[in-house]
Amino acid sequence: MTSTRIARTGSTATTGTSVDDPSLGQLFAAASRDLSLLIHQEIELAKTELAVDAKRAGIGAGFLGSAGFLGLLAALFLSIALAFGIAGLGLPLGVGFLIVGALYLLVAAVLAFGGLKAVKKVGPPKRTIKTVKDDITWAKHPTTTPGSAIEGTPSPT
Repeated sequence: MTSTRIARTGSTATTGTSVDDPSLGQLFAAASRDLSLLIHQEIELAKTELAVDAKRAGIGAGFLGSAGFLGLLAALFLSIALAFGIAGLGLPLGVGFLIVGALYLLVAAVLAFGGLKAVKKVGPPKRTIKTVKDDITWAKHPTTTPGSAIEGTPSPT
């Protein structure tokens, strides 16, 4: 009996398929597994970035809340000072209330500036957006390396 041996160099047997090619089911399973892993990684990256931005927003909100409270105190003292100033026309007690109210107003302005500055730093999750764009680019052209289309580097083909 003579045995015929088929070389594993991509030659096709009588069925017309290569001996080394994975089945369609294996390809689909691998693609769905990779896609699932990719989605999970993107979600984790977004969570991490948003947690940092949420902390910044919380600090900014704290500054704005403090500024609002001190602004309310300033309005109270300025109102009392104005009442004493009108009633006494130059009483030292009224001038004292005016100085205290102006001081609270100054502190409120500083806190409001700091709070607005912190809130303005909050932005979109930049790394997540970049990696999703890389993923979309790769899905359209699987032969390119991630980031090559965005960064302008030539892709190895």
